[in-house]
Amino acid sequence: MLKKELFYDYFMITIGSLLTAMGLVIFLIPNKIAAGGVSGLATIIYYIFNLPVGKVMLALNIPLFIAGVKELGTKFGIRTLYGIVALSLATDLLTGKLAVITHDPLLASLYGGGLAGLGLGLVFRAKGTTGGTDLVAQIISKYTHFSPGKSLLIIDFCVITLAGLTFDAEQALYAFIALYVTSYAIDLVQEGLDIAKATFIISDCAPQIRQEILEEMDRGVTILKGEGGFSSNSKEILLCSISRSEVSDLKRLVHTIDEDAFVIITEAHEVLGEGFNEHKIKGV
Repeated sequence: MLKKELFYDYFMITIGSLLTAMGLVIFLIPNKIAAGGVSGLATIIYYIFNLPVGKVMLALNIPLFIAGVKELGTKFGIRTLYGIVALSLATDLLTGKLAVITHDPLLASLYGGGLAGLGLGLVFRAKGTTGGTDLVAQIISKYTHFSPGKSLLIIDFCVITLAGLTFDAEQALYAFIALYVTSYAIDLVQEGLDIAKATFIISDCAPQIRQEILEEMDRGVTILKGEGGFSSNSKEILLCSISRSEVSDLKRLVHTIDEDAFVIITEAHEVLGEGFNEHKIKGV
């Protein structure tokens, strides 16, 4: 089982690296869109010195990987090294072999950022990385008060600013779009498309509502103990996860029992357990 999971993870890192490389080769690099990170810096170097982007990424990433292992320990492991090499090789191997689909910078930003984000999301889900500035961000975070997220944002901003100075300000603006789309796509792959709803129901008729949810909707309910802030009376708060298609049914059910019930419905990007992606708990 462990060998199957290990094979699956490296397979996904490979596929993710290929997709990321395709986003770079087909859309971003030909349109001079350096959307932050090592790939963005390599794109700038490519246009200044005409050096292959993949080899430049590898040359930049290896020292960063060594520094990361030295400063942060061996938690990055062989998967990070594999991701670094896979993305670098894929980028150079695909360069010149894949046709550039568009020279519209907006389309290139949207589709290139989306494709790169899809690939990176797959890599991250396989517990890998492609190295890059996230290693630098964690090192900076270790020695400063900046969080890794803020550190990464600062680094990407500096890379895009350099791109703006190298190319022009308009290219930098497109790079910001690509960076946002990439981040959004990564989150989408990590969290999944099936966004469920988490509901909190506060009502004096909580026992009846709970029973109806269990019987009519076949959904589990968790009872939380609460206290009214004004009355100091004890309250039962019902917590229930439902799909988007069940929201109307739940609201109708609650309203029928108690018109004065207080209902909070919020997004839950991923729900694991009975009735919701049970297989993911086992890491499949």
